[in-house]
Amino acid sequence: MSDRLDRLREQARTQLPGLLGIDVVDVAGPIVHAEMRVHEGVMAPNGFLHGASVVGLADTACGFGCLMGLPEDSRGFTTIELKTNFVGTATAGLIRCDAERTHGGRTTEVWDATVTGPDGRRIALFRCTQLILG
Repeated sequence: MSDRLDRLREQARTQLPGLLGIDVVDVAGPIVHAEMRVHEGVMAPNGFLHGASVVGLADTACGFGCLMGLPEDSRGFTTIELKTNFVGTATAGLIRCDAERTHGGRTTEVWDATVTGPDGRRIALFRCTQLILG
């Protein structure tokens, strides 16, 4: 892993990704792989994985990808739109997110992500648009 990715992972440990237990496993250009163990802190009161936890995993994966690919003169980025379709859930185990940049422009990026459960079945389909800050 690159030094830049290692620094981002270290920063994230004390921020929301760390609180959720998200680990960005790999960033390879426009493709990012991340995972999160299902634990009590990411559950909803109904006993299932909280939707916000799934969004947090997907948005983190896409955000890391965006950060790793920012132009040197950029001040950063911000999410300007996101959408999630939930098609499953989990109650235990390791969930995974595979994210890919589907559009990389000068001022915006669009990322798609799929979150899968421990059994490999889809839990969510996620899309976000990032605004690159000049």
